[in-house]
Amino acid sequence: MQPSQFLEVITLPKLEAHLWEAANILRGSPVDRTGWKSYILPLLFFKRICDVWDEEYAETVNTYGEDFEDEHRFQVPPKYHWNVVRETPVNVGTVLNNAMRGIESANQQHLHGVFGDAQWTNKDRLPDALLKDLIEHFSVLKLGNSHVSSDIIGDAYEYLIKQFADATNRKAGEFYTPRSVVRLMVDILDPQEGESIYDPTCGTGGMLISSLDKVKRSGGEHRALRLYGQERNHMTAAIARMNLALHGVEDFQIERGDTLERPAFIDRDSLAKFDVALAKSALLHQAVEPGRLAE
Repeated sequence: MQPSQFLEVITLPKLEAHLWEAANILRGSPVDRTGWKSYILPLLFFKRICDVWDEEYAETVNTYGEDFEDEHRFQVPPKYHWNVVRETPVNVGTVLNNAMRGIESANQQHLHGVFGDAQWTNKDRLPDALLKDLIEHFSVLKLGNSHVSSDIIGDAYEYLIKQFADATNRKAGEFYTPRSVVRLMVDILDPQEGESIYDPTCGTGGMLISSLDKVKRSGGEHRALRLYGQERNHMTAAIARMNLALHGVEDFQIERGDTLERPAFIDRDSLAKFDVALAKSALLHQAVEPGRLAE
């Protein structure tokens, strides 16, 4: 497969197939299938924001020259760029981990903790050779906006989430709710542009994304939505942040923690109020121990 094949706009089926091939690289490795998502999804997100940054920089230089200060949706400090990690010969996991933390620090508002807690520096689990194979696999693709729209890459990301859920099967419902169920719930609630939408058990962000799609289908201005969620699992919360960012959502906030014990959204001394609230039924049926609910 030659890189020149990917210089034009990438279709969703082609992107999905290539991304799922990354799982085959991990197949048979010390990383079992329950951990695939913790490595592949952050690499996809890292590559995407670096390629978009490159395009934004090139566009600014072509239009205004090198002396003009360029603007970016997400900042990528040069020493933390994908290409720096790609050219690293040894201790790749350490360099990659530092790059991801550096990007999080440079984008505190939306990307804090976005890359999750994968063990990038554990060479017994992820040797340099295996990690370099993954990086080279993703390097074949050009993932900037001129090659892949936010809708396409967002759909591909959702495809990966479903594939990982199907591959693990065990406890998949903890981070993935069937999208047909999600869409039905959202259609019933019928969110409108400009509204605030909250999911107290947001998982990978599927209900929030479906709300966005509903407003799009209705002809509304989806970028005017304000999306909020809370998720107690660290990696799942990170996946939700990546999901929203890849779909082009700008006004969102995903917090980590147990909603019942430590609700993250407080307005003065009371729980914050939202125009629309939706959640999977697991929260409603969850056994609550005495004293667990936040006062």
